[in-house]
Amino acid sequence: MSKNKKSGKKLRHSLTHVIQKVFTSNPESSLNHKQVCSLIDVKEGAIRKLVFTVLEEMKKTGFLKASGYGVYQLNNVENFVEGYLQITQRGAGFVLSEKEGEADIFIPPHAINQSLDGDRVKAQIVKKGKSRNEGVIISVVERERTQFVGTIQMHEKFAFLIPDNDRVGTDIFIPKEKLHGAKDKEKVLVKITAWPKSTDNPYGEVVEVLGKTSTSDIEMIGILVNQGIDYTFNHDVLSQAEAVSMKLDEEEVAKRHDFRNITTFTIDPADAKDFDDALSFRKLEDNHFEVGIHIADVSHYVQPDTPMDKEALKRSNSVYLADRVVPMLPEQLSNLACSLRPNEDKYTFSAVFEMDEKGKIYNEWYGKTAIHSVRRFSYEQAQEIIEGADGDYKDEILILDKVAKILRNKRLESGAMNIESEEVRFHFDENGHPDEVIVKRSKDAHKLIEEFMLLANKKVAGFISSKNTKQYKIPFVYRCHDQPDPEKVGMFNLFIEKFGYEIDVTNPDKISLNINALLNDIRYKNEYSIIQTMAIRSMAKATYETNNIGHYGLAFKEYTHFTSPIRRYADLVVHRVLHEELEHRKHKYGKDLDDVCKRISRMERKAVEAERESTKYFQTLYVIDKIGEEFSGTVSGIADFGIFVRIDENYCEGMISLSEIPGDRYYFDAESYSVIGSKTKKQYNLGDSVRVRIDDVSPRKRQIDLSLVVD
Repeated sequence: MSKNKKSGKKLRHSLTHVIQKVFTSNPESSLNHKQVCSLIDVKEGAIRKLVFTVLEEMKKTGFLKASGYGVYQLNNVENFVEGYLQITQRGAGFVLSEKEGEADIFIPPHAINQSLDGDRVKAQIVKKGKSRNEGVIISVVERERTQFVGTIQMHEKFAFLIPDNDRVGTDIFIPKEKLHGAKDKEKVLVKITAWPKSTDNPYGEVVEVLGKTSTSDIEMIGILVNQGIDYTFNHDVLSQAEAVSMKLDEEEVAKRHDFRNITTFTIDPADAKDFDDALSFRKLEDNHFEVGIHIADVSHYVQPDTPMDKEALKRSNSVYLADRVVPMLPEQLSNLACSLRPNEDKYTFSAVFEMDEKGKIYNEWYGKTAIHSVRRFSYEQAQEIIEGADGDYKDEILILDKVAKILRNKRLESGAMNIESEEVRFHFDENGHPDEVIVKRSKDAHKLIEEFMLLANKKVAGFISSKNTKQYKIPFVYRCHDQPDPEKVGMFNLFIEKFGYEIDVTNPDKISLNINALLNDIRYKNEYSIIQTMAIRSMAKATYETNNIGHYGLAFKEYTHFTSPIRRYADLVVHRVLHEELEHRKHKYGKDLDDVCKRISRMERKAVEAERESTKYFQTLYVIDKIGEEFSGTVSGIADFGIFVRIDENYCEGMISLSEIPGDRYYFDAESYSVIGSKTKKQYNLGDSVRVRIDDVSPRKRQIDLSLVVD
């Protein structure tokens, strides 16, 4: 292509960008060719002709419409999509459509138009393609957040905030008088105050100076703020929480089913402070027994449309960072009033089942209750009893464990996914520095609690679903998990072929069973962990929906979240709806429940991302004093730029650049999904055992640089 053609193409592209901005900034205006030229200050005849050509092209694509002869206006009728903007690290974006089955819209960097990552926006499709549609942001419907953490970059008369989060999409301009004492290279919290149409950057002011030297506290605040997660409660919410009494009202107790004289206990992590659930147990006639699944009655304390309720919806869930919990509810409720602490009377909402030791259910009951937990078990303590040790309520725990195993086997036989989770946690010294990495694996005690919580969730969803009629469906929050996308499952099959495996993917109902069989066969092989990870990635993401489509991963026709209202807003809504139904009251939730589901699904993803980032940060802190040391590791990921290795001893993951692998020039082979030496043909594959050295560590970048140790 000649230089003239290249420059002509570049000019046309620039004019398109500028003209789009003119019309999106003035969506109601009708402009002719001359007015457009005047607004963008084009006087040269040849370029004015090009403006006319661009205007006509934009009319053909549907971005503009003719509002008169030679007059153009933004097309406000067709090709509009509302959704949340997701900005990539390269500055482009995608609008995630809220309409079911509608593809995401690609937004090039020049068409972001004063929107930020996470904003709810209105976009117009300007180009339809075979693989994806392209659009431009018309307006910001709702700003996701206005506060950001970053580093001050000083200039003579002003400053910029360089956000920590690369996906924010813009730096923030700060006038000198709005710095409030902040200095160059200091970490600060900034609030956006304005964004004039004529400027590329928003205006802001410093809210809080966090300091020049990075600390764990500063980094965690940064992670939370940049995900749009509040880490403090406002005065109204705290005042409402402080007014909550710890004592039960006997008049209220009299309205409830009293379980306080029935053996009740909790099983939770050793360091837990909020206890959502408790189990009660009593023997009945005919070798039957009654299991009560008692859940903290948060709905008693948090009434709809109160400051605390609005704040809980805004947060949607508690966030569990590596070194702290950011609760959905203030501590007065989450750790005290609602928490099912031992030797305290508590309000609960319960699902109670009459069962036998084969897991058969004879009767079920749901309702408001009062309980008194007589014992708090840690998972470790309960596990010791399951493995044969003596302890309190041994008979009860062993019966519950036996039934839980039967319930679990039935799920797996029905096609539920069998995923063995591993959770990386840290032990911190008195200074808050990680001094030990702990890998927690699910044992029988965890599975005992899991199965009874799954039972309660499943049965509550089924109870509500059974009350629906053709004329009226109860507004309800289901936890849904769609069938896997055939394309993703096909890609998974191609992936495992590299290890010599294959599964039958022709029948969607059998895919989970086939994956379970594969994982069971390879459980003790090097590639097990990566194949399990890829299997999870091939599945759809679970979401909250008002329209029930079932839960594929659990093999349940109906499923909801009922068992954790202290830390999930979805469960609080479910409690309210269930209580209304049991009391034969009119349901208060309507169409707005769809918006609630969208919000809590989105905030759940943000919480997961924040948790993941905090883990990466503390992993770098843990190994920062181990630079130069060698470790055994396992290849956990491969890309065209490097090999990811998880250190076996501590589960910290780092990367080896391809250019730094000694002895040859290595390249990524997509077909075999491996890294191969050009001359030696030496291969590195997923699951390979390698020896690595830690070369460099950057907590700020959450990055560990490794090098390969070759004999």
